Amino acid sequence: MPSLTRFLRSAVPLAAVLVGTAACAPVVDVDPAADAQNPACAEVMVALPPEVAEHSQRETNSQATSAWGDPSKVVLRCGVEVPGPTTDACVSVNDIDWVLSEGETAWTATTYGREPAVEVLFNPEEVASSTVLVQLGDPVSKIDQTRKCISISDQLDLPADG
Repeated sequence: MPSLTRFLRSAVPLAAVLVGTAACAPVVDVDPAADAQNPACAEVMVALPPEVAEHSQRETNSQATSAWGDPSKVVLRCGVEVPGPTTDACVSVNDIDWVLSEGETAWTATTYGREPAVEVLFNPEEVASSTVLVQLGDPVSKIDQTRKCISISDQLDLPADG
């Protein structure tokens, strides 16, 4: 039995060091989206890259959310309200349509034509929007696209006045 006692005496301080080390990395506080429990969000979450724009992924405190960088440079939420038709800029990056909304300190990119929708917040002065949207495109593509962005230059077949 002395070897078990010796093992426990050496293992307890090691466990304390591991727990203490894990506590140093703060968890990112992110509000969950209304539809975060949608099963399609789980498919997106398991496909997320460990790095975005050269920033490492961090733990968050909400379902269907993720963050990269310390402090956070990119924050993702799945299950946000699906955007309807809008006059906001809509861009297509590698066949993923994103509605872009410019805020004072951050931009919001929300998938268009996918349900549930995915929202990504980032500061374009700190990370390149093209890099962020390219690197998150594959996980977002796990949600089927049902509509596409159109622009004023796209030809529409409208019914003739009769």
